[in-house]
Amino acid sequence: MAPIPVPGVETPGDDGDGATELNFDEQFYPARPRSLRPRARRKLTFTGDLTPPLQPVGTNKAYVEWLVNQSMLGDATMMARQLAGQSSMWNNPYAHPNPRRAVETAPVWFTAYPLSLITGRGQSFLSALGSDDLWQAFERIGIKAVHTGPVKMAGGITGWEPTPSIDGHFDRIAMAMDPLFGTEDEFRAMCENAARHGGTIIDDIVPGHTGKGADFRLAEMNYRDYPGIYHMVEIPEHDWGLLPDVPEGQDSVNLDAETERRLQEAGYIIGQLQRVIFYEPGVKETNWSATAPVTDTKGGRRRWVYLHYFKAGQPSINWLDPTFAGMRLVMGDALHSLLDLGSGGLRLDANGFLGVERSAEESPAWSEGHPLSEAANQLIGSMVRKVGGFTFQELNLTMDAIKATSEAGPDLSYDFVTRPAYHHALATGDTEFLRLVLREGIRTGIDQASLVHALQNHDELTYELVHFATTHSEDVYTLGGVEMAGADLAEHVRETLRRRLTGEAGPYNAVFTQNGIACTTASVITAALGITDLEAMSAEDVERVRSAHLLLAKYNAWQPGVFALSGWDLCGALPLPRDQVKSLVRTGDTRWLERGAHDLMGWNPDTHQSASGMPRATSLYGTLPEQLSDPRSFVSRLAELLAVRESAGIATGTLLDVPDGSHAAMLVLVNRLADGTLQVTVLNFGEEELRGTVMSQALPAGSRVVDLSTDEVVAHVDELGSFRVSLGPFGGLALVVHEDAGAPAAG
Repeated sequence: MAPIPVPGVETPGDDGDGATELNFDEQFYPARPRSLRPRARRKLTFTGDLTPPLQPVGTNKAYVEWLVNQSMLGDATMMARQLAGQSSMWNNPYAHPNPRRAVETAPVWFTAYPLSLITGRGQSFLSALGSDDLWQAFERIGIKAVHTGPVKMAGGITGWEPTPSIDGHFDRIAMAMDPLFGTEDEFRAMCENAARHGGTIIDDIVPGHTGKGADFRLAEMNYRDYPGIYHMVEIPEHDWGLLPDVPEGQDSVNLDAETERRLQEAGYIIGQLQRVIFYEPGVKETNWSATAPVTDTKGGRRRWVYLHYFKAGQPSINWLDPTFAGMRLVMGDALHSLLDLGSGGLRLDANGFLGVERSAEESPAWSEGHPLSEAANQLIGSMVRKVGGFTFQELNLTMDAIKATSEAGPDLSYDFVTRPAYHHALATGDTEFLRLVLREGIRTGIDQASLVHALQNHDELTYELVHFATTHSEDVYTLGGVEMAGADLAEHVRETLRRRLTGEAGPYNAVFTQNGIACTTASVITAALGITDLEAMSAEDVERVRSAHLLLAKYNAWQPGVFALSGWDLCGALPLPRDQVKSLVRTGDTRWLERGAHDLMGWNPDTHQSASGMPRATSLYGTLPEQLSDPRSFVSRLAELLAVRESAGIATGTLLDVPDGSHAAMLVLVNRLADGTLQVTVLNFGEEELRGTVMSQALPAGSRVVDLSTDEVVAHVDELGSFRVSLGPFGGLALVVHEDAGAPAAG
């Protein structure tokens, strides 16, 4: 990892030409004066005692000041002072989420992953994402936004030295751009070029945790407000016997369940949480870790126990500390991305874990679906809307929690609601569980247009199904004619996915802890198709994969909401062989199998890895230029289905009905578009041709059914509110229903 950069200070304020920046809705930001473009400082300045040796300890004022100048809280404080009192901070409505405005701004996303994009020789990740040839290709496909993934400094600091990221740069430690990915100027240039092509850049903030960077090291030293950033509790020296020893070479150790219980009984921590994410025996058995002894700024010795929902290197932020230091840090990071760098939207990573509270005795602490998470999300969402941007949350909680946070918090939510369900439909050739989930979403009150419907992303195929496994664990559902409790339903679906997609069925895929399956979209499909040897695939096999891949694209794109896909999808990437990433997966993080490097534009055809060192994955489909020159390619056919989506306005519609189909593999979605027109999506999740009947009470008798791809009338709705369709293997139809004069009104 490169050393932490220390660029000079950029003076905030007018650039001297009297110009103002453009509005976000018009091109970039509203008529915002240059004075409302704050600069984070990140300047290394020593004013303390420089007498060698410069030990990295709390009693060395030079070291403490260096940490402060690297810290996110320090940057956030400076930016807040620059923005306070500016009238332009009141130009935009912010109280209520506006998902359709966000969808209209950015209806189709490319979700990048910095470590895996192969760039040209000497070209940075950010420079590649901002290149004109890439955006020309995106325009032809119909991609209107790029979600960059995390590109700021991440990992930790030990002494004076940075340490690598332990979670794909989601353990942020600074507002500075990581030089591994490029410069701030390249980020701004990327935003500007995206705007020229009608696009938007979406950045990340992580409101739930940081890495073990300057902020955490200052917190360990009990310096000023910094301990208030985190859920951390000091353990007095007379009780250090309650704490485990920290192994040599490490700075903390995870608590086992017995130690967690003893500290809870002693009144230090709230103890067990509702679940242990990334649970692994001997590695992470609880959500708490203890630090090694640390010298504070007055020469004392301190040990702390701190909360981390995820890995030990991701200490959790405390949103209700009296200093509100954590809140200030997160807000500063958000405003830096929007106002300084030029992003139009932000992902809120894992933002459902912002509140934790002691529960009744013998019960786990309340850590999911907490009202504080809702309040914190409202604050973040409101602040971002206040300056003209939008947010989306990556929140794998119950549908009820997603509904609650969407009422006042982020504008959009990641579709953890149906993602495992549509994979289940493909794996089984039966859409019953997918229909059940979609109907449960309607019942809960989730607006499909507020969801980001995605193919593969950087994470595993998450199948925790927490809606059924937790809050609704005792509710009764029916699947395959069998009644079962929600918890049993969730486990039945998980076991089906494991059996159909891993092991002998898909030896190239892998289970990832208790969370899901590490795979690419292409390797989900190959397993579902019974292809076990990826090296022996024929041209016919590739075409079968491509057809199923397009079906999944139609499912995600031909319904209201955002449609998102990755470079792995565009190239048809397969998982990496285990021996190519054995050093990365040895701790159990099998997700690295699915994160192979890919070369979208053919920038560097001879290289075998990305600049970050990720090995190149096998690509079934080829580069974007190659595919755009072939009308039968995945990308060319993707562009056609996205054009149908765009011309009809499907993205901003409303899901009305998910009726049963006349065939197990059939899925029917009935939507009402913004102009009041009824639109029907019909999909075949099987590899056999089918003829079936679409029936819904929402369909008015006598209406004409028109194929949006051809503008041809393909059927008429009969008196029962039904019509017949014919679908080829993995086929799909996007239809619109036109009422003839005198026809009954839709229900």
